[in-house]
Amino acid sequence: MHLQENGFDVETVEVDGLAQVKAEHGVPQALEGCHTAVADGYVIEGHVPADVVRKLLKERPEIAGVAVPGMPIGSPGMEVPGRTPERYDVVAFAKDGKTTVYARR
Repeated sequence: MHLQENGFDVETVEVDGLAQVKAEHGVPQALEGCHTAVADGYVIEGHVPADVVRKLLKERPEIAGVAVPGMPIGSPGMEVPGRTPERYDVVAFAKDGKTTVYARR
């Protein structure tokens, strides 16, 4: 796992109904990904790079979390040998659903 490989302690919790977890943490439907994590009160949704998670935890902005919607080629865990990584945004989202670009890759 990308975050473990980059020094994060990760506890995996298998759940029935991941949609409920996403809703409970305020993940906007348009930003939903295949993974949901919570780190120090922030929601990490999808294939967010470890350096962006570190930045988030250091800066501590007033947001609910960050997300990489979909599974862009080249994002952590989605590397494809011989394929050029896609450009993608890491999107910050607030509890009221407002979104902004937090980082570009």
